[in-house]
Amino acid sequence: MRISVFGLGYVGTVTAGCLARRGHSIVGVDVQGQKVDSFNQGVPPIVEPGIGELLAEAKRAGRLRATRDCAEAVAATELTILCVGTPSSVSGTLDLGYVRQVVGEIGAALRACPKPHSLVMRSTMLPGSTRQLVAEFLGGLEGTAGLAVYYYPEFLREGSAVADFEKPSLAVVGTADGAPPPEALRSELFGLEAAVVGWDAAELVKYACNAFHATKIAFANEIGRVSKQCGIDAREVMELLCRDTRLNLSAYYLKPGNPFGGSCLPKDVRALTQHGRSEGLQLPLLENLLPSNERHLQSLLGLIAASGQTEVIILGLAFKSDTDDLRESAMVEVAQTLLGRGYRLRIYDPALNLAALVGSNRRLIEVKMPHLASFLHADLAAAVGAQGLVVAAQPCVPVSELAKVITARHRVLDVNGWPELRELPSSYEGLCW
Repeated sequence: MRISVFGLGYVGTVTAGCLARRGHSIVGVDVQGQKVDSFNQGVPPIVEPGIGELLAEAKRAGRLRATRDCAEAVAATELTILCVGTPSSVSGTLDLGYVRQVVGEIGAALRACPKPHSLVMRSTMLPGSTRQLVAEFLGGLEGTAGLAVYYYPEFLREGSAVADFEKPSLAVVGTADGAPPPEALRSELFGLEAAVVGWDAAELVKYACNAFHATKIAFANEIGRVSKQCGIDAREVMELLCRDTRLNLSAYYLKPGNPFGGSCLPKDVRALTQHGRSEGLQLPLLENLLPSNERHLQSLLGLIAASGQTEVIILGLAFKSDTDDLRESAMVEVAQTLLGRGYRLRIYDPALNLAALVGSNRRLIEVKMPHLASFLHADLAAAVGAQGLVVAAQPCVPVSELAKVITARHRVLDVNGWPELRELPSSYEGLCW
């Protein structure tokens, strides 16, 4: 393919060099003359292992050149990859000034010389940015006019960017409607294994990954400070933590849904942060876990209030499914709050046997919900009733059984991510989707 790459920084230079190695003809584009001159000599404008050899070989093979002329680059290629910077403004907001300028120039070039063209955005942008840019600068060019627009987030690490390009840790491509790109483009650029989603999801996953990486580093450093204060080698602690690939280094806890609860997580986070305070340690990440969890609970209560329903059915009262542990369960807090606000409440949880509750579990109910038995129903149909908002907190009943009792007079609020609930005859809303 003939490919123009806009922005000759780390991402653009590595993208150009790796695609040239695959046999594609590359036209680099940048506003800085020094970068353009370097590219035209086959010399990288950045320091990155391996990229110098790639550019030099591409130059010798006649597959590499650069220009400052946007229109000329677009006219000479059938695929444009946008890799310009998206820095922070003084206030911390995202600055899309460079992207907007380049997309506007690309749109003008395609209007002046209409032809089939593909535009691939790689610049890191917040969700909705691609959609807004298309509407503002590329209206009438996409679809039947021959312009296809994709969002293809980069996951390149400086220092290993060439290897990351060839074997990415994650490959995601966003399209306007989530439909797969042409197979030739997937094969040559995105990879046949790349996940295909909508523009917005592809934009957000880049931020989610970077925020997660930052969270992991901050978490390890805070545990490191606690370890040092206790006279413990933090490297040993974190090495042990990383041995657990079933829960710690896994997808197990990375599913949006219920606020966390139970007998361990809230108590242990509380104890660790209080220990830090008593020893004069500042642990802002750990200290904000419980406030964040409370904020998530308030979001759930807000959705319930916004539903306009006065009857609420909670499916699953325990802090997670297949247990009767009610300690610090978010649904106990939801039930208690709703009763205090005058809602008519019904609860279904087949794992819960009030007569069998003992110890702190029983004491919790005696204090917080002494009349729980009057709201708890053993029969699903009786619990669901003829109408109301069904808060599906836990997968405590097969959806096939729910389908027998849910009607169009019900609304379903999915807290735990059951895709099958969308098939029920009721209206559907998710807590995080």
